[in-house]
Amino acid sequence: MDETRHECAGPHASRRGFLKLSSTLTAWGLLGGGTLSSLAAAEALTKAQRDAMTPEDILATMKKGNERFRKGLREETRSFLAQQRASANGQHPAAVLLTCIDSRAPAETIMDLGIGDIFNSRVAGNVSNDDILGSMEFACKLAGAKVVLVMGHTACGAIKGAIDNAELGNLTGLLARIKPAVSQTAYTGDRTSKNYAFVDAVAKKNVELTIADIRRRSPVLDEMEKAHAIVITGAMYNLETGVVDFFPLGPTAVGK
Repeated sequence: MDETRHECAGPHASRRGFLKLSSTLTAWGLLGGGTLSSLAAAEALTKAQRDAMTPEDILATMKKGNERFRKGLREETRSFLAQQRASANGQHPAAVLLTCIDSRAPAETIMDLGIGDIFNSRVAGNVSNDDILGSMEFACKLAGAKVVLVMGHTACGAIKGAIDNAELGNLTGLLARIKPAVSQTAYTGDRTSKNYAFVDAVAKKNVELTIADIRRRSPVLDEMEKAHAIVITGAMYNLETGVVDFFPLGPTAVGK
């Protein structure tokens, strides 16, 4: 049996560990109804399962999922239809993501996640604004998500546009949110959008600044992180290799 796909040694292991900490737990959206066998087969993330995981467990699950994605070993026990049905009357996502709208970087796919696993806010350049911050506060404070993950990616068009000072309707204002990352990126080579190494360096800096912006502009999330209720962190996705490179957790991480 392939350990990558089927290991279930606890919440750290695989997607099966993510979704099935115990077959006796009531499936999401089906509280008080159905048989244990039918509930277990639903494979939708439950509140009990989510609450049993630490932020580190959740991040480990994402890393394992990305590893399966890169190897072409997607979780073969998943049924999206079963997840859709099981989650129709409720949801208990483990994390909230802020990612780019780039069609090549769909978070659920590249981390082998299913319906109901995460909240995902998508905007060009993965920048924050009041609406996204409010959405994150809902996800964590009210809905119980334990991880806030900002994920940028290589060869990002929004980053290139900010470097080039592009202007186009409402896009101009969006790119203005990225420009601080351009000026604050330490880089000694060619600082143009034609230099992909510089583009990627700016993209990473943009993730770092967005994380700082979330903490600064959302007292709700900042206080939750300081209380060790959530972790706010970042990642970079490589379009060519398929690798999601997660940032090291800082001193405010749960258990630190």
